[in-house]
Amino acid sequence: MCRLFYFLRRWRFISFTELRVNSQIRIPEIRVIDEAGNSLGVVTVNDAIRMAEERGLDLVEISPSAKPPVCKLLNYGKFRYEQLKKDKEAKKNQHVVVVKEVQIRPNIDKHDLGIKLNHALEFLEKGFKVKFVIRFRGREMEYKEQRGKEMLDQVFAHLANKGVMEGDPFKEDKLIIFTVMPIKKI
Repeated sequence: MCRLFYFLRRWRFISFTELRVNSQIRIPEIRVIDEAGNSLGVVTVNDAIRMAEERGLDLVEISPSAKPPVCKLLNYGKFRYEQLKKDKEAKKNQHVVVVKEVQIRPNIDKHDLGIKLNHALEFLEKGFKVKFVIRFRGREMEYKEQRGKEMLDQVFAHLANKGVMEGDPFKEDKLIIFTVMPIKKI
């Protein structure tokens, strides 16, 4: 039906679906729509191609899954250019959420913890989410609940005015995972 093509443009890939045009359409009967948006009814492909050539346009299959498939008379080059332009504009307006990760062990020194929490503060100020992973090993597993709660309290005491926890902490076998998102400024 539709093939996916990638075009390299300034070291970025732009993707769009390639529609069937003119002689690529192999269905015997199609519903045709003219350039103004008016329905011309169900006709054979050869008649539709002839109509498109008379008007100096292309026959483009817009909805291949419909019964019968819907084709439109339009300038395919211009249509494709406008579609790429719309895709580029949509990508420009898209907001990507970046999640930074900070890993902590329960026997971390206070100064080392302070440095990691300062990094997390910088991430939150820049608007990134911060994922904290508290990793337990060996004998540290015996006091996982107690030490995990202490670590959570230390983290939230340090990040209280810049971030808020997203959901509850997730406890896996040897890990406690939680995410802190920045407080939205109004």
